[in-house]
Amino acid sequence: MNRHIYPGHKHRLENPGVLDLVMIEVQSGEYLGEDDIAEDNYGRI
Repeated sequence: MNRHIYPGHKHRLENPGVLDLVMIEVQSGEYLGEDDIAEDNYGRI
């Protein structure tokens, strides 16, 4: 399953299944920084 998350859109990922979730993050474009990561409701960054 491929999903695109566009700049400026809030997003969250969960795994409601019983199998382990494998996520591969791919960034594209001229700027590939990670300074847009925000803390979530559980105190993770």
